Amino acid sequence: MAKRILMVNGPNLNLLGTREPGIYGARRLDWIVAQVREQARVLGYELDAFQSNGEGDLVTRIGSSAGRYAGIVLNPAAYTHTSIALRDAIKAVGVPCVEVHLSNIHAREPFRQQSMTAGACIGIVGGFGWRSYVLALEGLVGWIESDAKPAKAPAGRRKPGRKAAPRVRKERT
Repeated sequence: MAKRILMVNGPNLNLLGTREPGIYGARRLDWIVAQVREQARVLGYELDAFQSNGEGDLVTRIGSSAGRYAGIVLNPAAYTHTSIALRDAIKAVGVPCVEVHLSNIHAREPFRQQSMTAGACIGIVGGFGWRSYVLALEGLVGWIESDAKPAKAPAGRRKPGRKAAPRVRKERT
């Protein structure tokens, strides 16, 4: 498998730079993608980026990631709080995913503090503005390349191409 990362961005992130810059910053999404793409290159990966305002488009893109990508950086945006479909897609493909947010969702309104997708991800990064994406990428690549995983993959999945460790029986003494 090529060393490729998929960056998926949800609804209204196409409006970054003009949408509530006090919360989301003044950088446009294309600028953020360029920063993350450059960091991916430095780490030895290619980055494909996708943005959609439609939940079904996001689910379809994640659903087609198995075997094509080593990992996913996902900003589900407003779907963070509502989308069981995105959660199920992440769990179904078995590709390690890091959830990312520009703001700290836990310091926001109560309805934004719950993530439906986080439980299907290996980690969450948020609150660092556009740098959250770079931190999420670095954490994901570190997880992918590590033999001693700092976080557990969602249940039932192993790193692609990895076999389960053999069981060792202890002898009685």
